[in-house]
Amino acid sequence: MVLALILAALLMLSWFGNVARHLGFGSPVGRHYVRGLEEVVIEDNRTAHKIAVIEITGIITSEPWDGSGLSMVDYVAKQLKEAAADTEVKAVLLKVNSPGGEVMASDDINQLISDFEEKYQKPVVATMGSLAASGGYYVSVPCDWIVANELTITGSIGVIMPSYNYRKLLDKIGVRPEVYKSGKFKDMLSGSKADNEILPEERVMVQGLIDETFARFKTVVKEGRQRAYTNNKKGRELRKNWEELADGRVLTGQQAYENGFVDELGNFDTAVKRAKNLAGITAANLIHYEQPFNLGSLFRLLGKTEVPAIKVDLGLDLPKLQLGRLYFLSATVLH
Repeated sequence: MVLALILAALLMLSWFGNVARHLGFGSPVGRHYVRGLEEVVIEDNRTAHKIAVIEITGIITSEPWDGSGLSMVDYVAKQLKEAAADTEVKAVLLKVNSPGGEVMASDDINQLISDFEEKYQKPVVATMGSLAASGGYYVSVPCDWIVANELTITGSIGVIMPSYNYRKLLDKIGVRPEVYKSGKFKDMLSGSKADNEILPEERVMVQGLIDETFARFKTVVKEGRQRAYTNNKKGRELRKNWEELADGRVLTGQQAYENGFVDELGNFDTAVKRAKNLAGITAANLIHYEQPFNLGSLFRLLGKTEVPAIKVDLGLDLPKLQLGRLYFLSATVLH
């Protein structure tokens, strides 16, 4: 009964809040609500112009990553849609602090940024934090300009597919797998196969998949950097031997700058200045978009029935890699 009364009260508050927002009342200072997202002013410079800050933080994934049920890709898409619809938004800052993640999610975000730049002619400037490697670099490379700190860890251009073989463990404890399949490759990448059961063709096919995805990564880097250099004429051009560094190695921001992978060395403020310069404005308010809390989020949280897990804090949220899935992921987080 008490829980029902509390939920009823929350429902009424949420309803009144939504009505107030639509009528233009009750919005906190520096905030207002636009098309389902909450616009928050993070730096007010007394001007009508805006620069929207969009963050790519942590593992890039297509899985739901917050209480709203949206994936990172969906959330980036919504924010870009808001930035496109608002005529006062003159540029976008992509704030990247990520070791990379899923191939498809990284490619989707890359395409969203490319389409946004082409369709709306609003510059997008990437500003790299301490880590913008592999998929983190993949989502940065379509931007009109890339700013990195000298000590930023970036690069790690490559593809990885994790897999485990536990057949010897099964043999040790006396467990023998029985597999029935429609074709000889149907159990490809199975961890229960003995060494003599792994066909040579399997390794060739898996490596071919890796190589094809890797070729796509290099194409994205080449085309993205060339387009940025052609459009701006002030950025850095890729060195002719840049592919020699596309072997999975990580680079510092300084090394990335010297080889044309980024355009400028600096910090967030440097990126803000560059975004204003590319947009042709002298001042702008910095804003970002948030997913407003609603009762749907509360119900999703209350509806979770998983048994709480014990978490050991190692100072880094390690990625939960799914076997057999391709990743643009820096090896710095895998050890």
